[in-house]
Amino acid sequence: MANNKNTTASAIKSRIIRFEDLVPCKTAFIDAKTPGSDKKENFCLIGGGVAENPDQHVHISIPHGFDVGAARQPKGCKNSHHSHDTEEVFVVHKGSWKFTWGHDGGDGEAILGEGDTISIPTHIFRGFENVGSDDGFLFAILGLYPDGTAGHVTWAPYVFEEAKSYGLVLLEDGRLIDTTGGEKTPKDVREISPLSADELQEYRALSLSEMMNCVLLEKDLPSAPTGGLSKFEGVHEYAVIGGANDKEGFAAGKMGWAHSFQQRRLRIEAGARTPEHSRAEEEVLFVHRGSLHITTPQHSFTLNQGDLFTVPIGLERIFENVGDMVADLIVVRGGHAPQAAALL
Repeated sequence: MANNKNTTASAIKSRIIRFEDLVPCKTAFIDAKTPGSDKKENFCLIGGGVAENPDQHVHISIPHGFDVGAARQPKGCKNSHHSHDTEEVFVVHKGSWKFTWGHDGGDGEAILGEGDTISIPTHIFRGFENVGSDDGFLFAILGLYPDGTAGHVTWAPYVFEEAKSYGLVLLEDGRLIDTTGGEKTPKDVREISPLSADELQEYRALSLSEMMNCVLLEKDLPSAPTGGLSKFEGVHEYAVIGGANDKEGFAAGKMGWAHSFQQRRLRIEAGARTPEHSRAEEEVLFVHRGSLHITTPQHSFTLNQGDLFTVPIGLERIFENVGDMVADLIVVRGGHAPQAAALL
């Protein structure tokens, strides 16, 4: 476990992302100018993810073994169909979202609301649209390869056709070229060619029932396995993503296959607190609802709805709900089987 004697208040503050300070990128991907997709905002919260624009702002670049991102989209805004090489998990933080799958979105669709979680398996085309009445916000976790890379996005053929008519070209090295902005396609790098009909057949197709096995609705969260910090009064920790973990006393979450991370949902009742503890992995906390007060030896602060904090390995921390409503947090820990909290 890391030694935290040299951890400073400044270092801790650098790991806090306030919702109001988020820096979006509106041209992160090849569909950035396509009508219907041109108003989406992408965020790289931890790690660079699979953004195709090198100017995308990365809020925290510390390697975690997984990346964390987000998307904010107005009503009716779509994210075009694409596939990932690693797992992609979404938790709906705000709004109502329609997820569709298949290279043209024709294999199925599901509507998810606030607090619902979906883990989309690899090599499946997926797209999503804000079908709510206001701006929607998705919290996202992306699995990585052992070398710390996230692979790349594979776009459905129609995406290239639409993008090219608006001057956007994607190169084989992952760069996005905007020809309308005066950029030129380099002669030594080829454009990515859309997948052929035969290549599309190699991608997976899921039925609605199969995809719903990859979804945990918020209303079903109370029946999810509990463990970890749940032994403390007023604290409830639920398994969502990841296999059984005897170290934390958890049975497998509903999406129990290997992700290179585990995702929990932590609810702390008003007035409740955890004892001081530390962990052998970095722990990412995102406040879905309510607020959470965190005390460390170096710095104490409150996270509000939409704020994120990634806790350094081994840092002593106390979680306390000093508000009037339940503090509801999305928690991500690295590895297939994180160690149990070390009580101090």
